[in-house]
Formats: sequence, structure tokens, C-alpha cells
Amino acid sequence: MNTRKLTDKKEDIEIAAKIIADGGLVAFPTETVYGLGADAMNPQAVKKIYEAKGRPSDNPTIVHIASNDDMTVVTDKVTKDMERLMERFWPGPMTMIVQKKEDIPYVTTGNLETVGVRMPENEVARQLIELSGRVIAAPSANISGKPSPTNFRHVIDDLDGKIDAVICSSPSNIGIESTVIDMTGETPVILRPGYITRENVQWLLKKNVEMDSALNRKPGDDEDFSPRAPGMKYRHYAPDAEMIIFQGKPEAVAEAMDLEQRERQSLGERVCIISYDGDEKAAARNFFAQLRQADKDGYDIILAAALPEKGIGFSVMNRMFKSASFNIRKV
Repeated sequence: MNTRKLTDKKEDIEIAAKIIADGGLVAFPTETVYGLGADAMNPQAVKKIYEAKGRPSDNPTIVHIASNDDMTVVTDKVTKDMERLMERFWPGPMTMIVQKKEDIPYVTTGNLETVGVRMPENEVARQLIELSGRVIAAPSANISGKPSPTNFRHVIDDLDGKIDAVICSSPSNIGIESTVIDMTGETPVILRPGYITRENVQWLLKKNVEMDSALNRKPGDDEDFSPRAPGMKYRHYAPDAEMIIFQGKPEAVAEAMDLEQRERQSLGERVCIISYDGDEKAAARNFFAQLRQADKDGYDIILAAALPEKGIGFSVMNRMFKSASFNIRKV
């Protein structure tokens, strides 16, 4: 398959929209990461997403919409709390888990009775949805398990020749996937942390918001871990190189990382250092790209300094822990 490299001009977005409408696959920019899109209502098209990515069939996709009116395609039930979240955080990096309509294919939802839905802030993404006349199922546009793509070159590295087209636009300005909030029960539950934090949601809804108990910890070997949202699998976002996370007071972390770096280099290993000095937004924006660059540059090991697990830092650490397969060194 020859993957077309399209621009983000309207005439090229129209070409991409026709590919979606005809049952094809298009990678497109969003503010979080690049997505791999197909017509969410076309089971055969969505199956192509799983095939191109090598994605487990129980890992649900997120349905992307262009307007609040599109919610009627996805679900029959929109609560007052959902309306408040939509008004405040859409378009933007928030996904809501809702009860799916009967005609949403199970391949789109990972065989669940619920579906994730989001309205992206990125204008190119919304134009693509509008021009296609479809709601678009889209996980991240990468090989399953690899770091998420935050620019079109990452998509080409992983999926060139496997998908119909990629819209070559600007890098993602947030850099981590959307916050996923389960809205199917009385109490909202964050299944995947993101740029919109628990504190943001609690302040808006004026009620308690729970965090999924599996977040930021390594599941046990005997634990049933069927995902309710994308990105909840244990091994995810993983670079090729070994990775160690150093967690503790900043001075102790810096000293331990320096010692590890010198020891590894004495053995002839190439060492990549990742540290953000507590800048959680820079960490979110750059982390996946740095993992990919480390692999491209052939580093043997990545040493990363942990961020405080609060706010956006908690969301970045969720990705960092999984990238390192929970290889954590407390100092």
C-alpha cells in the first residue's frame, strides 16, 4: 500500500475525508497525539485500525465527533454532568465513557457496552470529521505498545505502507492522550489521567471524582486487567531501550542518575537522560518524542527523573511508569 502524504490544506483534508467515507484509514493531527482514524460505524474499516497497529481486539477505540449534536449518533443518554463537562472541556483533551447506542459496532468499543467519545480541539481534526460526514474511531497512530506519535514523522516511521494516508500538520501541542472519564455511574471515575485533571473535574461538577485503582501501579501477575479505556494495558508507550525511573528528592535523584550514568558509560553503553526539572507541561509535550528519538539514536538505556505525582505530573508519570514497565528506583 502506498501511504499518501497529505497537507493540512482544505483540498487535502477533503481527500482524506473521502478516504474515511470510503472505508479507509487516515492518520490525522489532534492536540493530544496523532490519531489513526476510520469510520466508527463501519466494522470492516475499524478492523483495519487493529490490523495496521497490531492492536489487541479488547482495547477500545475513542469515537471522535465534530459537534455536540454528534453525541446523538453515539449515545441515547446525556446527563446534566455530561453536559457540564462538554460545555467546559469540549472541544479539548477530554474523553467521556458513555453507554453506547445499539448500532455502534462492538469492534469499535472493544466488545464493551460503553464507548469513549471526544471532540478534539484541533481544527484539522474537526474539519476531517465534518467533511467525512462520519464519526471517526481513532486510537493513537502508532504500532501498538510503542510511544504515542506527536508529529507526522512518528506516524510515517510506524505506519508507512500500512494505512491509506497521513495528514502532515503541526506537532501535537499537549503531547499526552486525553483524560478518560467514565460517566456511566453515579460517581465519575478517571480511567486514564491526562491534561484535564481530577481537580479540574471536581471543581466543575462540585462532587467527588474517583481515580481508577489501577492507575500508576503495576498490576499483579494474577490480576484480571481487561481494559475499560485505551492505554490501560500494562506494557504501553514502550521504547526499545531499557528504562529506569529515579524517584525521590531532586538532589538525591540527580546524584543517583549521575552515578548510574557514569557506571553505564564505563561499560560502553550509550545513556539518554530525561529530566524536566518539575516542568509538567514541558514533560507532557516532549516525553513521547524524546523516547522515540532515543530509539532512533540507538541509546542502550534511558534514565528518567520522576515528576511529583500531582496535577498533570500524575498524568505524565502514568505514561512514564508504563514506558519503563514499572522499573522504578527509589532514592
